[in-house]
Amino acid sequence: MRYIELHGAKVPVIGLGTWDLRGEEGYRAVLSALSLGYRHIDTAEFYDNEKEVGRAIRDSGVPREDIFLTTKVWYTHLRFQDLIHSCEESLRKLSTDYVDLYLIHWPSEAVPLEESLRAMEKLHREGKVRFIGVSNFDVALLEKARTLTTLPILTDQVEYHPYLSQKPLLEYCQKHRIILTAYSPLARGRLLGDPLLQDIARKYGKTVSQVVLRWLIEQDMVAAIPKAKDVKHQRENLEIFDFSLTQEEHKAIARLDRGEKVASRL
Repeated sequence: MRYIELHGAKVPVIGLGTWDLRGEEGYRAVLSALSLGYRHIDTAEFYDNEKEVGRAIRDSGVPREDIFLTTKVWYTHLRFQDLIHSCEESLRKLSTDYVDLYLIHWPSEAVPLEESLRAMEKLHREGKVRFIGVSNFDVALLEKARTLTTLPILTDQVEYHPYLSQKPLLEYCQKHRIILTAYSPLARGRLLGDPLLQDIARKYGKTVSQVVLRWLIEQDMVAAIPKAKDVKHQRENLEIFDFSLTQEEHKAIARLDRGEKVASRL
């Protein structure tokens, strides 16, 4: 595994996304991922699976301090006291005293960003949150967040894949040493039939998914959290550290951008 080391954090560049993995399916997915060597697990209060994620971590036998655990507060809970309560509820469900990373899941025009960040700072001081970050913030909002807190913004988690360029945001993150964490990095399967990606995959004896994940993590300050519920795909997503793409292949994949989003705020 490769890591991004920043502000005292050591973040595995590949993690397990758990969106839409609920109940026993979610529990088994996290448990199998941890057994395969995943050490970066991403969840959210909105995913309605924190209890199962916590149970899987507990049952895995992997020491809690070896796991980089992220959860997120939903945009309707960004008032100071609501955010504090949401975090404490997440900790209770996850059966842990702290999370490594706590994110604002989506920005809200109804609540001043400063108020939400003050609550996150309080959680940090109390040891309940090691690092803070945001999700689905554009460059302007990310810049605003940086000016409103003395804590480093560790990451901006956004949809990012070859069909959806994040070039301005990525350049900003690289300049200011903020991790861009790519969710839906495989565009929920829409990339799998792409002829260019299939050609590159054949060249390396890899799958399209592996080529895309490699393309992402070879970019400075980029991590990816693909969802994978079965052992086969979980293992496949980890087996990307034994090949490298050429500069020409990087550029060709970047040219696949067509502004296609697969995620939306529900």
